[in-house]
Amino acid sequence: MESKPSYATGANVDGQDLRRRNVPGQGHNGQSAHESAEVDKKKSYKSKRSTISYLDEYEFLLAPIIFTALSFFTRFHKIGLSPIVTWDEAHFGKFGSHYLKREFYFDVHPPLGKMLVGLSGYLAGYNGSFEFKSGETYPEDLNYTFMRAFNATFGALCVPLAYFTARELELRRPAVWFVTLMVLCENSYATISRFILLDAMLLFFTFTTVLCWARFHRLRNESFSFEWFLWLFMTGISIGCVCSVKWVGAFCTALVGIYTIEDLWNKFGDYKMPKVDYASHVMARVFGLIVVPILVYMFSFWLHFQVLENSGPGDAQMSSLFQANLKGTEVGKDSPLEIAYGSRATLKNMGYGGGLLHSHVQTYPEGSTQQQITCYHHKDANNDWFFYPNRWQPDYDPEAPIQFVADKDQIRLIHAQTGRNLHSHQVSAPVTKADYEVSCYGNTTIGDDKDHWTVEVVSDAASSDRSKVRTLTTAFRLRHSTLGCYLRAGNVNLPQWGFKQIETTCVKDNYPRDVYTHWNVESHWNERLPASDPGSYKSPFFRDFLHLNVAMMTSNNALVPDPDKQDDLASHFWQWPILNVGLRMCSWEDHIVKYFLLGNPLVYWGSTASLAGLGVLVLYYLIRWQRGYTELKTHDIDHIHYAGLYPALGWFLHYLPFIAMARVTYVHHYYPALYFAILVEGFVVDHVTSTLPGRARWAVYLVLYAGVVGLFWLFRAISFGMVGPSKQWAHLKWFDSWRITD
Repeated sequence: MESKPSYATGANVDGQDLRRRNVPGQGHNGQSAHESAEVDKKKSYKSKRSTISYLDEYEFLLAPIIFTALSFFTRFHKIGLSPIVTWDEAHFGKFGSHYLKREFYFDVHPPLGKMLVGLSGYLAGYNGSFEFKSGETYPEDLNYTFMRAFNATFGALCVPLAYFTARELELRRPAVWFVTLMVLCENSYATISRFILLDAMLLFFTFTTVLCWARFHRLRNESFSFEWFLWLFMTGISIGCVCSVKWVGAFCTALVGIYTIEDLWNKFGDYKMPKVDYASHVMARVFGLIVVPILVYMFSFWLHFQVLENSGPGDAQMSSLFQANLKGTEVGKDSPLEIAYGSRATLKNMGYGGGLLHSHVQTYPEGSTQQQITCYHHKDANNDWFFYPNRWQPDYDPEAPIQFVADKDQIRLIHAQTGRNLHSHQVSAPVTKADYEVSCYGNTTIGDDKDHWTVEVVSDAASSDRSKVRTLTTAFRLRHSTLGCYLRAGNVNLPQWGFKQIETTCVKDNYPRDVYTHWNVESHWNERLPASDPGSYKSPFFRDFLHLNVAMMTSNNALVPDPDKQDDLASHFWQWPILNVGLRMCSWEDHIVKYFLLGNPLVYWGSTASLAGLGVLVLYYLIRWQRGYTELKTHDIDHIHYAGLYPALGWFLHYLPFIAMARVTYVHHYYPALYFAILVEGFVVDHVTSTLPGRARWAVYLVLYAGVVGLFWLFRAISFGMVGPSKQWAHLKWFDSWRITD
């Protein structure tokens, strides 16, 4: 075998290594340093791209986790700093106490949110004994920090809900982050979520409703799939929950209802759709968006009635039979069963939300100027009446044989406290001018036939015998024997001179089924008659449910501004979108930790401007469409419709009713509407920046991100608590109407 020659250099015999020179810049393998650097650069770039791709791929998980963590910080930071009952904690903390003590109470709001407050107290080990007086220091054995944290959790979860909603509305990623940041860094949201109030829960269920609706809309091309049904029913459940916290949720219901009507109308125009499919669409929506929310709403009241089994401060708002079945009640207890002449009794109006027939020494300021007659829910001696014979019969003799009040009897009702007769005459009622005024007039000896009322028995819950009037169970009407009108107490409240109590009139029209003309005896005293147990009959749930809801509506309508009092906390609807005013949540003394309800200026002003901007945008495209330009594709039009116009409609539905409302209003009433304005702002910014180059678009968003976060941090003290004299924060008082300092 021939051997290859070798060289002293140790080079290969083929001479490849011999032909290489030791040229500067070469590696030992012949690769230039420049080429090596390029390879390293490519590897680094590839590694960087790999990281970016990873972050991009999992952004839908990483971003909401980061935003949620920040949200819990902004809602929980220093949450227990103020140890005093702050603002409306005085109301809702007290309602939570009633659940823990299982005492029946009355409030103008549905029960779900307050039951959750009660649950937070139960989980905190609270026994319900604290009275939650405004400004009072919490006792050491009440873990108010836990109760606040429980409530703040609902506020914190609004941030990831906003993120996923923006995604479902098909906003681009920078806009999704912008919407989420606005909710995260909205000072008013962060502040109001930190206390034992209903607003965080209301916002949470408002956010869930919008998210479920947006997801359901995205699935419109997958009708009747499992996921389609899931989000349909989730929307219905969420509607039921938001309405069960506050009635403001009805505006969210209206938004989904309008969308549903439009959707079904569009399907109705699709002549290719089989009739069976269309009927299925209708039935699915009727069940999912009407039946399910109603069932959820009713269930919250059923649970409310089941928990509150003991007599409490709200008994008088309910029917007599309902009260008689509460534990510890005096209604019906030891009351004689049948009403006799000489009996002292209270008369309960059986209309939904009805009160007790009442009188007091104050007189009508106009009309007859006689003693006022009203209906009143508070129990006192001014609700007591004596049953007396009419003036054509012998005077009542307490020593004579007992005579029972019977159907068709003509009687007089004598007010126990003032001795005057229940009376009516041809004088117009103070508010309902079509009816006759009812007053108290004369006494047991002075009067006339206009003091006479004829008893007309309508029904009896316990007996088929309608010949007598029985405690609790007999429904009867009182017809004026001379005028032929009927004693009625509707849901009309008297002005301040009547203490906002319910107007009681004599209605000329005879409608036997008008429950507001039906009365029953609630409490009954007569020493000559034996005691019985008339309260052994259950009141049906559905009637109690309707009764309580009408009572809530009546009381809510009575929350009108008092012209004789100045409410420094109240504000007007026009002040909210422009952030003209804030609200002091507590005393402003130096030793008190102070909180001021005020929004992030960029979020408020930007969202309000975006509403106008959306209008300009739509007008611009309408003009171009009319001129024959067709730059918008079908998808673009749908995106403007559902991601821009529907949130704007949600804002209008939540904002415009407060313009027409006569009730007193506060800044927090705007918070649900603000969320829809934030969604509009996200859409408008997304649409306007869509044609910008990538770097220019991100530059715009970075400025917006920095502005929102920077202003939140600047105003952080109003959310986290201002310790010491308020003058330290004079730099935050941009306007005189922002009463951060005195």
